[in-house]
Amino acid sequence: MSALPTILVTAAAGKTGRHTALSLLSRGFPVRAMVHRDDARSAALRQRGAEVVVGNVSDVNDVRAALHGVQRAYWAAPGVPSALEAATLFAAIAEEERLEVVVAMSQWLADPGHLSAQTRATWLADRVFDWMPSVGAITVNPGFFAENYTYTLDTVAQFGVLTVPFGDGLNAPPSNEDIAAVASALLADPGPHLGLSYRPTGPELISPSDYAEILGRVFGRTIRYVDIPFTLLAKSARSIGFDEYTLNQLHWYIDELKRGTFAVHAPTDVVQRLTGRPPEDMETIARRYLTTMPGTKRGPSGMARAMRLLARSIVAPAPNRKQYLRTFQDGAAIGTLSIDSEQWQATHDPSRALNAQRPRISAMPAVAR
Repeated sequence: MSALPTILVTAAAGKTGRHTALSLLSRGFPVRAMVHRDDARSAALRQRGAEVVVGNVSDVNDVRAALHGVQRAYWAAPGVPSALEAATLFAAIAEEERLEVVVAMSQWLADPGHLSAQTRATWLADRVFDWMPSVGAITVNPGFFAENYTYTLDTVAQFGVLTVPFGDGLNAPPSNEDIAAVASALLADPGPHLGLSYRPTGPELISPSDYAEILGRVFGRTIRYVDIPFTLLAKSARSIGFDEYTLNQLHWYIDELKRGTFAVHAPTDVVQRLTGRPPEDMETIARRYLTTMPGTKRGPSGMARAMRLLARSIVAPAPNRKQYLRTFQDGAAIGTLSIDSEQWQATHDPSRALNAQRPRISAMPAVAR
């Protein structure tokens, strides 16, 4: 029997969850991987040694079963309207099961008065985890992910044009792998980090034009950046399955990018400090995505695929902003962007602590990693 604590990873087939689970397994920790469905991704985790449980983080019975018998947990909130309810349920059962610590995925933007319903819910979820009376809490709050820059690599490959509505927004985008490496390090040795917030970033601030130059090196050709209206990106995303709720959150996040919110206090040294290695740069990240994304090799088949996607995006409906506002914001665009929020500006100092140290765990001995 392993002397190391068992760690639950939620969203274990997702962007950061999968890499967090794999990193913990490589450190020798017993991992329980919670997934929404049993598929090839969960099979791969099982093959690597994870205990896979299928469940819904909004179902009390599933959450109770997933948390029973584990000592630590990684929480990655689903991007759905019920995210706050799910986080509250998770915190309640974590307390019931007397966990040592929860490492919770948050957002750099988290603010109670934000225009995004998901961001408002995230701020509240952070408070819920802070309020657990006997369970430690650590927050990971990255900004705009590097993966968000990669969704159009197939069309870039075929047309030589980067078309995204990012303006001149600066960002130091972190990779999923680096975010997961930070979460894994915190779960492996949580004691020194209880009550703290860590923001992983990439190594440098880049603009969309900088990214186009990076892609030029990757593809070996000139790539031109064209700033497009958000509606065009939304129609394209809608055509490949993005839902109404997600697209409306993305609208606000891209506004934050263009306003410079993700450039505030960036880049950080979090990845280097917690993992012992530098964060991945965008060229490294883009090259990795090219090995797995379909349609990124130039040629007749790639061009035909790109043209089909373009045709689908042309006929796809644009997001229904009025319906979204009626559903989630009482019919009006309430709130502000984080960059315009005095509370957000006052609280987003890199060295701030989110909650008090918890004596029961602050003396926790480090385990072998």
